[in-house]
Amino acid sequence: MPGEAVQFEMVVGLGNPGSEHENQRHNAGFWFVDELARDLGANFSQDKKSFSLHAKTILNGRTIHLLKPYNYMNNSGQGVAAIARFFKLDMSRVLVAHDELDLEPGYIRVKNGGGHGGHNGLRDIVAKTGTKDFWRLRIGIGHPGHKSAVSGYVLKRATAEHQKLIDDALYLAMRESRTLIDGDINVATKNLHSHKPDGN
Repeated sequence: MPGEAVQFEMVVGLGNPGSEHENQRHNAGFWFVDELARDLGANFSQDKKSFSLHAKTILNGRTIHLLKPYNYMNNSGQGVAAIARFFKLDMSRVLVAHDELDLEPGYIRVKNGGGHGGHNGLRDIVAKTGTKDFWRLRIGIGHPGHKSAVSGYVLKRATAEHQKLIDDALYLAMRESRTLIDGDINVATKNLHSHKPDGN
């Protein structure tokens, strides 16, 4: 629950590899982790065994792993499970950043555990790690209105208006990232959840 003491060991961003996907809504998790890596001075390198881009950095004396599973969204769990096993990481101390259809653009939420909500990346992480008990950073991208339109929607760019709202939310998440990862999760969560897309 938000408010408890959590020091994250790994932050995962979900997305699809390749330049053709980098600006699509489904890559919102990659956007966050890329910004986090820049902020923390971490450099990704390819880990072929886990089919991921992996980085390690130090925050307040602790090692933090950053991960971008790189064999497409539906197989995200393979890299997460492999890195968690190899470094003996506790999945309850893993934060997964991902696009969220059930939040409008500009909203961003922290959630602990729960189902996958139809998100194929989360679904595969649950399947491959055997647990739902990891944290999520849910980045709102909005919903196209009908289930049949979801696949095409997430694999397209956001409108300029929506992208601005998403970017604003990611900016706030970055501002709170150090507090969220290695500080007071209650404070970070309160600040993130009180953010409104209109800036009020």
